[in-house]
Amino acid sequence: MSLPPLAALRAFEAAARHQSFKKAAAEIAVTPTAISHQIRLLEETLGIRLFDRRPRQVVLTPAGHELFPVLRDGFASFALAIDHVGQRTKTRSLTVSVLPSFAAKWLLPRLPRFQAEHPDIHLRLHTSPEVVDLPSGVVDAAIRYGAGPYRGLVAQTMFQERFVPLCSPMLGLKHPEDLKDCALLHLDWLRPDDQTPTWERWGSAAGISGLKLSGGFTFSDDAHAIQAAIAGQGVVLASRELARAELDGGLLVQPFGPVIEGHTYNLVHTGRGDHRAEVEVFGNWIVSEIARSQEHSKPAGD
Repeated sequence: MSLPPLAALRAFEAAARHQSFKKAAAEIAVTPTAISHQIRLLEETLGIRLFDRRPRQVVLTPAGHELFPVLRDGFASFALAIDHVGQRTKTRSLTVSVLPSFAAKWLLPRLPRFQAEHPDIHLRLHTSPEVVDLPSGVVDAAIRYGAGPYRGLVAQTMFQERFVPLCSPMLGLKHPEDLKDCALLHLDWLRPDDQTPTWERWGSAAGISGLKLSGGFTFSDDAHAIQAAIAGQGVVLASRELARAELDGGLLVQPFGPVIEGHTYNLVHTGRGDHRAEVEVFGNWIVSEIARSQEHSKPAGD
């Protein structure tokens, strides 16, 4: 593609728009002489006059009138495209809705790794137990726990939830029968179903009866229930994945099985929007973190 020098085209467009070499020079931050020189160069390149020079005035020739709107619209398109690309780079962000317990126990401890691996993405967390309307655009994606269905949305399964008895090592539990003499900690689930991890369900899977199903503390948040277990206030039936840090650090132990399965955690989004690429990056990172977590040896009871 053979084109005249860009500086000459820019000088002509500004002079034609202002109908003044002086005003064009002020806009581009050069001297009027420089504007005159660039336009003379353009005219010599094209072999045609673009301006009639008159005392204290310049007027477009018919050729100048023909060229001006094309260059005006072209430079406007350049500016719009460059601004769009620049803004997208500056605002490469991702807003994700997350359950408070998942944010506190699983996501937040791992966020430094995400930031280190993807420093160009600014992650915003919207923590709430309430379901956010994704098509509204308030958030770009959500991490949801449950069976779905997620109609009209794209759902990427993160991991299958698994619940086990967890307690402080100070309690010294060795066998499932020991639970009959322990306080049991409970979780108050918003939408209980046949996959809800209750002590009744766990006792049935373990083949034991006589557990103290009444009494003890009831919590609305996994994080608080796990903290109570660390303090030795009882045994909690909790997510092994969410309590990974406490298990690895020896603050909690899984004294025995069995393991009961819950629903899956899913990264859900519309598949549309300006941040689809960031959602994909975040989803792939979660998958890698799950794989990293599963490299740990399996505890007793599996």
